[in-house]
Amino acid sequence: MAAVLVGQFHARDAEGRVYSVHEFQESTPSVEGIAGSEPITTYRLAIGDRVNKMDDNQFLLVQTGVTLIREPDPLPPS
Repeated sequence: MAAVLVGQFHARDAEGRVYSVHEFQESTPSVEGIAGSEPITTYRLAIGDRVNKMDDNQFLLVQTGVTLIREPDPLPPS
């Protein structure tokens, strides 16, 4: 299974610390001639700790149980 970095964003915990979160898509190999299933999306901190997605903007740091809230994407300059 190969993981490809498809995105990254910042998330903040309740104490205001900012974390860099990386989003990966893992392809699953096909089985016995059946086409591979949908890619699996996983999340990790830049330092490698696993993160579980709870909803679109809320994530859970697996190792510590800390909840992270995704920072809004910055607006491009006009």
